[in-house]
Amino acid sequence: MKMAAVDARFTRAVEPHRHELLVHGYRMLGSVHDAEDVVQETMLRAWRAFDRYDPARASVRTWLYRIATNVCLDALESRRARPLPSSAGPPFDDPDAPFEPAAEVPWLTPFPTDPDAQAIERSRLRIALVAALQLLPARQRAALILCEVLDVPAADVAESLGTTTAAVNSALQRARSRLARAGVDPEAAAEPPAEQRAVVDRYVTAFQRADVAAITALLAADVVLEMPPMRNWYRGREDYAGFMRRVYRERGARWRTEPIWANGEAGFVAYLDGMIHTVQVLTVERGLVTRTTVFASAEVFALFGAPAELG
Repeated sequence: MKMAAVDARFTRAVEPHRHELLVHGYRMLGSVHDAEDVVQETMLRAWRAFDRYDPARASVRTWLYRIATNVCLDALESRRARPLPSSAGPPFDDPDAPFEPAAEVPWLTPFPTDPDAQAIERSRLRIALVAALQLLPARQRAALILCEVLDVPAADVAESLGTTTAAVNSALQRARSRLARAGVDPEAAAEPPAEQRAVVDRYVTAFQRADVAAITALLAADVVLEMPPMRNWYRGREDYAGFMRRVYRERGARWRTEPIWANGEAGFVAYLDGMIHTVQVLTVERGLVTRTTVFASAEVFALFGAPAELG
């Protein structure tokens, strides 16, 4: 009976934090499945230490984040970073270049989200930001996420990481510099969901009509198109348009789509001749598409519960 009471007390204490721990694990590791493993291991470690937890020293949330961060750091000792093609090599300059698959690379995967989530969560899950975080050394990544994404004081982060406040501040400075060089602002806000969806709906209409001119009119000048697990990626309207002409030349125009949300951004599942083809996530800024990330793997399709075939 006593054990049952402890179980109930533990569950009441930790369950409200499960989703944000999943998001934290995803930001650190770039994979929903890896993040789920982090949550499970965090809960296991927390259960084992629950009788020693002192609420006078830290809130349950802070205590869980401390455990989860160290679970992530342990995982990163044996796992490779999860990049996107745009951070793994230079852009391709030929839209008709042969595809270069890299199935051996553990690519970043998208995170299904609710468009009604708080604006701050949507902003801090943007694909560009999560991808840039993967470029940072593990402890710099942890320091930046805890301090700037989760607003944890540097002194508390130092305690979590077993280091000094000065070391945390130094790591933050280096991390900010690296993100700036990648052109990513961790404080930037995602566009409102309605405005994103309006642009993406116009893109989808053009996409299904194979109207490359209409697609191009919706693109920012320095738009990025990438397609993990292919190394091929392109920058700029001209190469983007050239690649889309290739798609319609080789695949035809028999496309259907279903809307999705991922990383706080609007997107769609693309079906060709009724069969699932890709999950596409679009970043919208000031009414234009600045990035299209196209995922083509069974793992990603499963994340969104997308059927393999449309009726």
